[in-house]
Amino acid sequence: MPTYKYEGAYVSGEKVSGVVEAVSQTDAVNQIRQSCEIVLSIKEVPRSAARDPMSKLQKIGAKSLSLTCQQFAIILKSGLPLVQTVDLVAEQCPDKNLSALLKQASEDVSNGWSLSYSFEQRGAKALPVTFRETVRAGEESGDLQSAFQRMADYFERMNKTRESLLSALTYPAIVVAVAVAVIIIVMNFVIPTFSGMFEGMGAELPMATKALIALSGFFQKHTLALIAVIALIIFAVRLYGTTAKGGPALARLQLKLPLIGSIVRMTNASQFAHTMSTLLTAGMPILPSIEVAGKTMSNLCMARDVLDTLPGVEGGRTLGECMSYSKELPPMLVQMTAVGEATGAMESTLEVLAAYYDSETDVKTKRAITLLEPAIIVVLSVFVAFILVAVYLPMFSLYANM
Repeated sequence: MPTYKYEGAYVSGEKVSGVVEAVSQTDAVNQIRQSCEIVLSIKEVPRSAARDPMSKLQKIGAKSLSLTCQQFAIILKSGLPLVQTVDLVAEQCPDKNLSALLKQASEDVSNGWSLSYSFEQRGAKALPVTFRETVRAGEESGDLQSAFQRMADYFERMNKTRESLLSALTYPAIVVAVAVAVIIIVMNFVIPTFSGMFEGMGAELPMATKALIALSGFFQKHTLALIAVIALIIFAVRLYGTTAKGGPALARLQLKLPLIGSIVRMTNASQFAHTMSTLLTAGMPILPSIEVAGKTMSNLCMARDVLDTLPGVEGGRTLGECMSYSKELPPMLVQMTAVGEATGAMESTLEVLAAYYDSETDVKTKRAITLLEPAIIVVLSVFVAFILVAVYLPMFSLYANM
């Protein structure tokens, strides 16, 4: 619906301004007159302009959202009105982007907007769809406090999972970064020194030494070009992933990779179960819950399989039955969803299932990292051994001929 900016006044002469959402200007005037007697001016705000003040907000992380939702839940439970609650949370929020968004939301709510509509208009790019839709469901069910409490738990779990993954990847990432730096230094500065010394010997060099010198020469001449090519390949792959054909193709490749495919599958199953459980418990109907849950999944193939169930569920079939035709969704996820539907306890069933997939993802990730660490060490050891052999062989030959 269009958004209208207005200026009005009370009979006492006090002026007021704000924005209102209405299907027409006449409807907007009628809404405004319910709060103030005189409408001085009214003007439709273009949809893009309505979002401009918050359009540059960056994506807000799960940690900030978890803390903010916890504050909302506590303050709303105390009985404070919504506008004052939003103001109070905005003042305490350490995230500058989220604080600015909440201050704007407070102004919107005081002017008659719903909190969910304000988040949709101002924070469509910064706030996760799960957050926005759960707030909407909480407002419609009349239990916003419980909706925020469930979201606090949801985003806290998401943040813990992310931090656990980053923690597991820290050591391998540091080792790889140091290894790359050492290789660049050795190839560009160390090997050229030995190369000059070997050329002064005037003797036939072993193949390993020739290969090392040639590799060093290549690095000296083409290091920047090599970095540029790698960056270009990464950019091209990411750009391909944004296309209609490329996104599903890369998603399908993810699922087929050894170890990584299993982790990706379980991570997305966890995302689906967490989101569905949160939205259904907040009071959202099954169809929009499925749509939102599908959109929150990071793997496009699995997300597509979830969204493909919508026509069947809308036609009266069960979600479990529709999911059973998927080739990518884990069998346990499909079976437990069907069990939850049959017993009338889908929310709690999905919550337990999400915890299971979180645990399995953590175990498989740690197992993959455990296998990755010795693999990195073996590769580095082979490279170091090659350098040592290539450097010392000519010296041994020289000493043997003396």
